[in-house]
Amino acid sequence: MKFVVAGAGAIGAYVGAKMAHAGLDVTLFARGPHGRAIQERGVRILSAEGEFVARHCVLGSLQEAGPVDVVFLAVKAHSLPALAPQLAPLFGPETTVVSMQNGIPWWYFEGAERLERVDPGGVISAAIESRRVVGAIVYLSTEIAEPGVIRHIEGNRITIGEPDGARSERCRNISQALVSAGLRAPITTRLRQEIWVKLLGNIAFNPISALTGATLATMARDPEVSKLVRSIMLETEAVARKLGIEIPITIEQRIAGAEKVGEHKTSMLQDLEASRPLELDAIAGAALELGERLGVAMPHTRAVYACTKLLETGRRGAR
Repeated sequence: MKFVVAGAGAIGAYVGAKMAHAGLDVTLFARGPHGRAIQERGVRILSAEGEFVARHCVLGSLQEAGPVDVVFLAVKAHSLPALAPQLAPLFGPETTVVSMQNGIPWWYFEGAERLERVDPGGVISAAIESRRVVGAIVYLSTEIAEPGVIRHIEGNRITIGEPDGARSERCRNISQALVSAGLRAPITTRLRQEIWVKLLGNIAFNPISALTGATLATMARDPEVSKLVRSIMLETEAVARKLGIEIPITIEQRIAGAEKVGEHKTSMLQDLEASRPLELDAIAGAALELGERLGVAMPHTRAVYACTKLLETGRRGAR
């Protein structure tokens, strides 16, 4: 199988490096200093599991590529509207697209309705046919230590699944490839449920961490902040329930799981500190958009979203 990782940032470069190191046919799409470093020296992985360098074919433009079997979409959700129209050269009749974004993905409603905050103007859904999509939920943490160098912090699981809950051959093939690269890749038949489980934590902890600079354990243990976290999670759970989703873990379990991760900075806090755009609308904005449509009041979520949005806007204006 031929793979392309579209968006070789911290997560994409790590996954691509693991696959290349295992001898799989994988090409990275990367630009800028990071892309040039990978092209010249490969991807260097720093991890408690060991250090290695993986060599790749690196694309600076997707026009250079031909059709592949699987495209891993490893960019943040806010980058997809710009990237999606460029993917056409990668698509053959049976090409699968694995979406790896946090939050509520653009394909969630399979054309029945669209979330403007996730897919503005329908650009993504117009470029990627729904039949191509396999969903992925990423449970690992990495960061770019310097161009071409990825530090693996913790976790190695990427759960994949068909949007309709089927157990498909393409999911089995993708799972086998990821497992051969040393990753855990369980196949779920309850993809939508698992999206909401992860969202439950992201929607509360990520923006609060951006506002406060606090780690997961610090937020979970603080009496006042943990109350706010619970309130946001309750609002999010109410939206999920309106959509017919019963989240299979309790809010207390979700908070305890975050505390167990320890003194870890969320991806949103890392993006803020690195002056990168925040993945705010796919996580909190999309849930708020759904809440408005479904008549679910979300005052705590809205307040934290508004403050985080203002923080990001002010930071951009200061540059």
